[in-house]
Amino acid sequence: MADTPEANPENSDDDGAQGRPPITINAQYIKDLSFEAPGAPGIFQVMQQKQPDISVSVDIEANTFEQNVFEVILSISAHATLEDDTVFLLELDYAGVFTLNAEPDHIHPLVYIECPRLLFPFSRAILANVTREGGFPPLMLGTVDFVAMFQRELQNQSTEAAPDETAEKRIDADD
Repeated sequence: MADTPEANPENSDDDGAQGRPPITINAQYIKDLSFEAPGAPGIFQVMQQKQPDISVSVDIEANTFEQNVFEVILSISAHATLEDDTVFLLELDYAGVFTLNAEPDHIHPLVYIECPRLLFPFSRAILANVTREGGFPPLMLGTVDFVAMFQRELQNQSTEAAPDETAEKRIDADD
């Protein structure tokens, strides 16, 4: 078998940085999960006649774990109401630990856009399963525009006093 540049790193012109993926998922896990259906079982009969109003909020938090290693927490809460009654309240903190191999000026967008984008499908499945197991139709979330959330946060930060760099920052979809 002939050696190719891809198969033989000694023939490569780069320093090895190109061979590492920009994002490595080290772990992902449920950090916190809460589901409440305070009106059950009576609310099931009321839902036969009316659809509940459901409000969903998405929040992103990031913590530096080690150098180039970050814990990213995708928090999603859903509150379903029918008139003045709570149908269900669901809160999920789904987290991942990511190693980021990128230039320093690319880290912030990776943490707040790409990492949550990787966590979101798993979070969506958990929310659908929990609501289904709670006796309700599965909560099927649409896509979330993490780029727009990130840009909105940058815009909010630029209108405020310049914050100093901290290990923990939050981005909230309800701004």
